[in-house]
Amino acid sequence: MWRNLLNLRQISQRTISTASRRQIENRIAEKQKFFQEENGIPVHLKGGVMDVLLYRATMAISIFGTAYVVYELLVASMPKKQK
Repeated sequence: MWRNLLNLRQISQRTISTASRRQIENRIAEKQKFFQEENGIPVHLKGGVMDVLLYRATMAISIFGTAYVVYELLVASMPKKQK
């Protein structure tokens, strides 16, 4: 039984330590080339559809928040009518 546990320990250490090296491929050079390409698109939108959606959602929330703050400031600046 002790021998089985030692064998299991060796197998588990071997698979954990070498498994990640085979699966990872370095694609940083491809990404750098893609994002540094001069095609008229801003870098924050070059990631695709998801980047465009996130950008537009962020802008919409910012505009709505600004408008709401201005509205609340106008409401706070007007005196309430006394009965």
